[in-house]
Amino acid sequence: MSSTLESIATGSAVGSLLPLLTAIVQRPAWSAATKKVVATLVALVGGVITVVSVDGLDLFEHGLPTLGTLAAVLAASQTTYDLLWKPSKIAPAIESVTSPTGQGEAG
Repeated sequence: MSSTLESIATGSAVGSLLPLLTAIVQRPAWSAATKKVVATLVALVGGVITVVSVDGLDLFEHGLPTLGTLAAVLAASQTTYDLLWKPSKIAPAIESVTSPTGQGEAG
């Protein structure tokens, strides 16, 4: 059981930093719906990587701990984005800096 708690705790930590990585691929011009889909997909990938790195592929045999870790990553990423990274303007600044500067240009 301790490996499940470790996986969920690690997932929460990963999720809290994930919005900064997500901001690298997000673009300010994208619609809110597109940004949510990208953030959710990145969180799910981050959750799978967390499960594998903490418990290896064996945890995938147990659906509930895996689902708990995926949910922890998703919840932490969405919560910290809304409460910390967006209001502090850090994530939007990363989006702007890593976005192309114009039509067809890389910045």
